[in-house]
Amino acid sequence: MEKNYLVYTSHLSMKPDSAHEIHDVMCANAAKNLGYSSVFTYPNFAPSSTTKQWLSPATPQSPTQAFKEFYNVDNDLKIIPLPIPKFLEKSKNKIINSYRLIYQYYLPFQILPKAKIVHTRDWSCVKAAVKKKINVIFERHYFQEKAMEPEITNSPYLKIAVTQSDLIKKSLIESGMPEHKIFSLHNGFGQSFLIREPEAAQEWRNRLLKNRQQLVIYSGALYSFKGIDVLIDAAKNLPNVQFAVTGGTTEQVEHYRQSAKDKQVDNIDFLGWILPRSSLVSLLQAADILAHPHCSGHSASFTNPVKFFQYIAVGVPIVATEIEPLMEFKQSPIIGGWCEPDHPVKFAECIKKVLQQYPRKVEGYAENISFAQQFT
Repeated sequence: MEKNYLVYTSHLSMKPDSAHEIHDVMCANAAKNLGYSSVFTYPNFAPSSTTKQWLSPATPQSPTQAFKEFYNVDNDLKIIPLPIPKFLEKSKNKIINSYRLIYQYYLPFQILPKAKIVHTRDWSCVKAAVKKKINVIFERHYFQEKAMEPEITNSPYLKIAVTQSDLIKKSLIESGMPEHKIFSLHNGFGQSFLIREPEAAQEWRNRLLKNRQQLVIYSGALYSFKGIDVLIDAAKNLPNVQFAVTGGTTEQVEHYRQSAKDKQVDNIDFLGWILPRSSLVSLLQAADILAHPHCSGHSASFTNPVKFFQYIAVGVPIVATEIEPLMEFKQSPIIGGWCEPDHPVKFAECIKKVLQQYPRKVEGYAENISFAQQFT
C-alpha cells in the first residue's frame, strides 16, 4: 500500500479571507509537484454524508471544480474530506462532538495509518501522529502561548517544526520546542505565477484603467494593519494613477469602498475576491506597480505574506513598506522601492518615483523573476 504525504488542516471554509487555508492547500500541492503521493485532508461539515462515508472516509478523491478554482491547484492533487454530521459542528456534548470524531476516530484509525509523513499546523493532529508513530512536520505562524508537552516535542516522530519568522521561532523554543528541531523559512508561491499571460493582463488593464495610464494593484487581506487606509490616502495623493484592490470579505470590501467614497477618492476600485484564483496571475501582471503598504506594530514584527513572493514572481516593480520580516530583501536585486510604514504621502511619493524609474514591461523585469525562483 502506497504511503502518502498528508497535509491536514482543521478548518476549510472556501470563503474569502482564508490565507491560512490557501497556505495549507498550497503545501499539499507543492509536495505533489515534488513527486510525492500528496493528500490534503480536512473536516467537512456535510449534511448529506452517509453512514458508509463515516465508516470509511479515507479514500483519496479528486477535488471538485469549485475547489480547484478557489485554491488554484492542479488536477492530480488528491483530497480526503472527513465527513462531519452537521449537528456536530457546534456540539458541546463531551461524549459526542466533532473533536472526538476527528482526533479519536478519523485520524488515528482511518487517515494516519496510510500516511508516511504528516504536515500540519494543528497541534492535536501532531499529538495524534506521534502517538501512532508517524513522522510529522509541525508548522506554526503565530506566537506560541502555551507550553507544549515535552513527550511530544522530544519524540523522534516529531521531526521538525517550521515557522515563518525568527520571533515565532523564539516563542516556540521558549514554549518547549527543542532548538535543533525548529527552522524559520520564508513563504513561497505557486509556479503558475511564473507563466506569462500578456493578453489576459491587457484585458485587466482595459477594464481597470479607465482614463488613466498607470495601474497600482494590491492583493491580499483587507485589515487595517495591512495598510489599506494608507493605500486609500496614497491614491488620493496620486489622482492620475488608478488603484485596484483584490481580496477581503464582502463586509470588508463594502467598508473600504465607503471609506474611499467618504474621503472623495475616486481612483481606487475594490474588486473583492476574484475567481477562479488562477486569474490573479494575469491581474498582478497587469500592474505598473504592486503595492505592499503594511503598517507598523505588533503584526508587522512576524508577518511573512504570501503576496510578497507572488509579487516578485510576476516581475512587476514593488513598492513595499519597511517592516522587519522583509528588511533582508531591501538589499536584494528586486526592482521597486521601499518606504517607511504608516505614511500615505511618503508611500505615494515612492510609487511616483518607481513609476518614473521603472516603466512597465509586458514581459516583466527579469531581475525579479530570476530572484523569485528560490521561493517556488
